[in-house]
Amino acid sequence: MKNLFASRLEALLKEHNLSKRAFAAKIGVSATSISDWTNGKIQPTAESIYAVSMYFKVSADYLLGLEDETGSKIY
Repeated sequence: MKNLFASRLEALLKEHNLSKRAFAAKIGVSATSISDWTNGKIQPTAESIYAVSMYFKVSADYLLGLEDETGSKIY
């Protein structure tokens, strides 16, 4: 299964011109965590998914691959 969280987070970071280190500081996690998430090494906690979704103003469902860019459910 493709890790959509990793690819969508990476795309959001690029879209907002944010480094992993700067973003990590903004949401209160380590830069290593952001790197691990975008590389698909580990999955974020529910609290971290919430922080990412609130920061970028996207839904957790979008980050997890349960809906597309338009907000339409994929399942």
